[in-house]
Amino acid sequence: MPRIVRLALPVVIIVGAILLFIAVVGMNKRPEQRDPEPPTMLVEAIRPAVSQERFMIEAQGTVQPKTETTIVSEVAGPIIWMSDDFLAGGLFEADAELARIDPSDYEAALLAAEADLAAAQASLADEQARSDASRDDFRRLYGDQREPSDLTLRLPQLARAKAAVQAQEAAVMRARRNLERTHIRLPYDGLVVRRNADLGQYVTPGTSLGVAFATDRAEVRLPMSDRELSFLDLPATSREGLRRPITLTATVAGRPGSWPATLVRTEGVVDENTRLTYVVAEVLDPYALEPASTDRALPIGTYVEASVPGRDARGLIVLPAQAIHGGDQVYVANADDELEVRTVDIVRKTTDRVYIGSAIDRDDRVITTAIPAPIPGLRLRVREPDAPGPELRLLPAEELAETSAEGDEA
Repeated sequence: MPRIVRLALPVVIIVGAILLFIAVVGMNKRPEQRDPEPPTMLVEAIRPAVSQERFMIEAQGTVQPKTETTIVSEVAGPIIWMSDDFLAGGLFEADAELARIDPSDYEAALLAAEADLAAAQASLADEQARSDASRDDFRRLYGDQREPSDLTLRLPQLARAKAAVQAQEAAVMRARRNLERTHIRLPYDGLVVRRNADLGQYVTPGTSLGVAFATDRAEVRLPMSDRELSFLDLPATSREGLRRPITLTATVAGRPGSWPATLVRTEGVVDENTRLTYVVAEVLDPYALEPASTDRALPIGTYVEASVPGRDARGLIVLPAQAIHGGDQVYVANADDELEVRTVDIVRKTTDRVYIGSAIDRDDRVITTAIPAPIPGLRLRVREPDAPGPELRLLPAEELAETSAEGDEA
């Protein structure tokens, strides 16, 4: 092969490759030029609910007896009898005898007091006869010309005899009362909490025999903050009258249940340590002992939760608590799927929901997803769940009207 061909061949090959590459590139279509899409964020949104209920104030407390008695001995002596019901958990009826202290000494004391009374009455009769005789003798001697003196009529002796009779009557009453005190009774139907004495034990006045409480009604002290009281519209004192129905819920013997109760009074003072005010609810027949009772027993000491109806909340917008950001801001997706940050007027906030008075409409899409950088105008992809807004426990119209009327009366 000639030398010139050998030198020109590589150059021809390189030039041909370059021309082929240019031809191939020229045959490809250039990609379409598009404007970059702005970034979007996927969020979840709900439709606000409109409240049709009253504010419900939640509180907790412990069931306590309204009437509790520490049973003490008023006389001295050995216990000679005790009722089978006088033990922890025993139920007893009003005026039923729970225990008996030996009455022998007090029966003897009563007999002695009655004998002393009879003697004093005889002395009084004798002095009365002497006084009448002295008056008759004086009239026979002097007629109506003079008035007899007190000494002549033996009036001081007569007064002393009357005083002795009164003293002996008091002694009889005291002896009879001491005899009655040997029979231990309580004036109400109740339940024994504990027994501190036993058969044969010698007791003295003031010795504790046990503790019992009445079973006709119980009470629950419910702590309320000043903020919670502002939604209840309760009178400042019980003198103004307070009878507001509420509901207590608790778990008894592993079974949840509810019991009706009534707010009956406020304690009228603010606790210096906790800054709380206590309102008191009353439960009738907590042990369901009445024949007509259909409720389950609510034992003393049970921890209960109370739902107290307060002021009317109808018409307010209700959102879940997680929809509030920064204390008073709500994220809303507008019609163009862009972020709006609105400042709202919060009327009340609980652990799970918020009541709003303005800035939100029932047709707005409220975002519940946390947004790290909430810049107004941020593009959104909105996903709405099937369930709109938080669940509301709505009251029937009749019950709502009745509760409203009771609140106005209070």
